[in-house]
Amino acid sequence: AKLNLFLHVTGKRPDGYHNLQTVFQLLDFGDEIELQTAADGSITLASEMPGVPAAEDLTVRAAKALARATGSKTGVRITVAKRIPVGGGLGGGSSDAATTLLGLNRLWGCGLGIDALAAIGVGLGADVPVFVRGHSAWAEGIGEHLVPVALPHAWYLVIYPGCAVNTAGIFRDEELTRDTPLTTMAAFFAGSGRNDCEPVVRKRYRPVADALDWLAGHGSARMSGTGSCVFAAFGHEQEARRVAESVPAEWMRFVARGLDRSPVHSALGV
Repeated sequence: AKLNLFLHVTGKRPDGYHNLQTVFQLLDFGDEIELQTAADGSITLASEMPGVPAAEDLTVRAAKALARATGSKTGVRITVAKRIPVGGGLGGGSSDAATTLLGLNRLWGCGLGIDALAAIGVGLGADVPVFVRGHSAWAEGIGEHLVPVALPHAWYLVIYPGCAVNTAGIFRDEELTRDTPLTTMAAFFAGSGRNDCEPVVRKRYRPVADALDWLAGHGSARMSGTGSCVFAAFGHEQEARRVAESVPAEWMRFVARGLDRSPVHSALGV
């Protein structure tokens, strides 16, 4: 999973996408993906998400995109054990797609480099490249222009208030700020930055507003991406877990450590 430590919308592009500035913080919390090669060349999903046809699942799309790019005739059976909330702004689908690309590049013996995999990934979603590259990063463009950064050590309490936010709807909203001036890394590390999507999400999704207001009583509360997950950073694990114990029972919550390097990269030795 990832958090957006801030999110500025700096303009709208002719193609309808928005230019952004953000910092992606990777977390030691995520889904689990099992990839089993299939000699018959089929690409199948063993664990479909409710309401998401297998052909539209990002892991299946990632596998097919890699097969098209490399000409691989080997198939795969994909099993996904979800932990990251859907529609929470934590990049679960993008992370799963990136993990599929990285894993199948190894299993199928494709031999593609990270740049080539990231190029395939951006066609699947703007957040996929950061997970392919596997490092917390400063991001610009639609999120594909990445500069790795070393972030201060922190533990994060993340709250999912039980609703999924429609990202496209947020970016279509006429009240969304789209002209935030460009900022710098130095300004971010000095403490500046906000989430431009937060006012729109607060207005549209009362549970997110309630979670932000509750968490603000215990730390500096932020929303990740377009929501719905909100988070606060803590210097020590014990402090984060102490606050987590008092989160209202109707909200899912977890505590995770911020990482500079993806666990997938560590496992694969990338």
